[in-house]
Formats: sequence, structure tokens, C-alpha cells
Amino acid sequence: MSIIMCLSLISPAANSRAFPSSILFLDMPQKDPCQKQACEIQKCLQANNYMESKCQAVIHELRKCCARYPKGRSLVCSGFEKEEEENLTLKSGSK
Repeated sequence: MSIIMCLSLISPAANSRAFPSSILFLDMPQKDPCQKQACEIQKCLQANNYMESKCQAVIHELRKCCARYPKGRSLVCSGFEKEEEENLTLKSGSK
């Protein structure tokens, strides 16, 4: 499983007074829609000595969140997307 960083996804320009707020609004990335679930995984792993088997419920919640959004919309889902691509490549190569 990929390591998921639990960080706030706010543009560094958001604190700059050099840009009008209308430009900042257009420049700022949207909050990752699955960030909450990624943070829950981090908390669970830390609380359970990084044993994935004890965090399957929160991992499942992240997968459900990722399935709700188009590919590339959520940075925290990129590990699952890459994993799915690799699985498809392996399956097509084994035929």
C-alpha cells in the first residue's frame, strides 16, 4: 500500500497580500475530497503499530471515497489508481 500523507492542501499563495482575493480563489487548489479518509488511515495505522489488517475498515472507506470521483481528482487516491493500472497491465499481459 502506498504511504498517504495527511497534509492540508492549501496554496502557499493564500497567505500572500500581493494578489487580490479573486486571483487567489482561481489559483488555490481545491481541498482533496478524500483527505479526511486518508487522515483517518494515518491515525488508525499509528494507533495499531502500522498493522494494515487492523485498519481495513478505514482503508475501505478511502476506496469508497476514491470511487466517487474521476481519476486524477484526488491526490490521496493516486496510489490506488496506480495500483489498479498495474493490476490491469498484469492481467492483460497474462492472457
